[in-house]
Amino acid sequence: TAIMMVDPEGKEDMFQNVLSQVAEQFSRAFRINELKTEVTNRLAMLEKRVELEGLKVVEIEKCKNDLKKLRDEMTSRGGGRVGNCPCKYNFSDDGKKLNPRRDVPSYPKYTLSQETIEALKKPTFDVWHWEHNEMLSCLEYMYHDLGLVKEFNMNPITLKRWLVKVQLYKSNYLNIYRRLTCAVCVPQEKMTLTDMGILMTAAVCHDLDHPGYNNTYQINARTELAVRYNDISPLENHHCAVAFQILSLPECNIFANVELEAYKQIRQAIITLILATDMARHGEILDSFKHKVDSFDFTNEEHVTCLKMVLIKCCDISNEVRPTEVAEPWVDCLLEEYFMQSDREKTEGLPVAPFMDRDKVTKPTAQIGFIKFVLIPMFETVMKLFPQIEEIMVQPLRDSRDHYEELKQIDDAMTEVGHLFSLNITLSLVNQIPIPIFPS
Repeated sequence: TAIMMVDPEGKEDMFQNVLSQVAEQFSRAFRINELKTEVTNRLAMLEKRVELEGLKVVEIEKCKNDLKKLRDEMTSRGGGRVGNCPCKYNFSDDGKKLNPRRDVPSYPKYTLSQETIEALKKPTFDVWHWEHNEMLSCLEYMYHDLGLVKEFNMNPITLKRWLVKVQLYKSNYLNIYRRLTCAVCVPQEKMTLTDMGILMTAAVCHDLDHPGYNNTYQINARTELAVRYNDISPLENHHCAVAFQILSLPECNIFANVELEAYKQIRQAIITLILATDMARHGEILDSFKHKVDSFDFTNEEHVTCLKMVLIKCCDISNEVRPTEVAEPWVDCLLEEYFMQSDREKTEGLPVAPFMDRDKVTKPTAQIGFIKFVLIPMFETVMKLFPQIEEIMVQPLRDSRDHYEELKQIDDAMTEVGHLFSLNITLSLVNQIPIPIFPS
């Protein structure tokens, strides 16, 4: 009766409230069930992971035991010299851990004395007293000392790897340093660090993978290099290609931290300098520099590029700047290289340059003309810009010229004596007169 007396609208509200409460209860029940299901699933996943991790632990322990057995077996077979194993990983003493060696070039670190550091800056530095690994350390020091590592943000380990890689393409690494000192002796305040870095790197790379036969032979013999580069500076183009093949390796790219646009400029500058070492372009490059030197402007990019081209040429053919005891062994090596080429040219029926023919050239005659007509004019032109090189570079060239002229006079005198002696022998045989020991 009480319910019947309730207002119809009140009934509706009450009914809605009851439905809402029931719906809320059902919703809570469903959420609880969902949470239970989620918790159950997570627990199952955790149990499975624990089971798998447990299996992994068992497997790891098993692997450790297997490795220990293998190590013991290797020790018993190798007389205990496990440490001599050349593999990438070394076993530690406890037999439980593997320690990968750091990927750092293996040449030893040399501590350079102050005396050596000062000597590095002079053309008189005697490269014959140094081993290849020692020269690597000297070159590495030069990149640090000149500020090039900081300027180009080089990774020091990458610099080491690059030097080691470059060494693989050099028949004699001492030759690199021989050609660097002229660049280092130039007053550095006149050039930017970027220019110095470009010049240094080009000097290091300018003869990479040299086959021992010059461009003339490459072109006349129609070698693969001559065909590839259309007879245009085949060797120098090849040196550039090898240089940037090495730099393309991430572990050897000393310019990896340089901005892309800056790298493009560095690459083009290095290519320009290496191509400038083709002696077929000597006259062209030197004449261009002579026209600029009297009004030289260090803020003019064209002038500075021309200077760098001349400087790398000075580096390339600077041997006679050094003392005789340092320079002369290189002359012997160069002449032997020339003679090997001329012998091959004769065998293959190719033209032979007179200055490379062992039957026509001597050491004095080969050097006198080169020093008088190539080296001295070029270095004296550079001296107009850097007067301080006269004492340390130009005067030694003049002394070297005089030295070989004296040797030539001795050779000429000995040749004349030989001719007279041969003539006397002939006359003695004809006249049946006893052969005199010396010509009258």
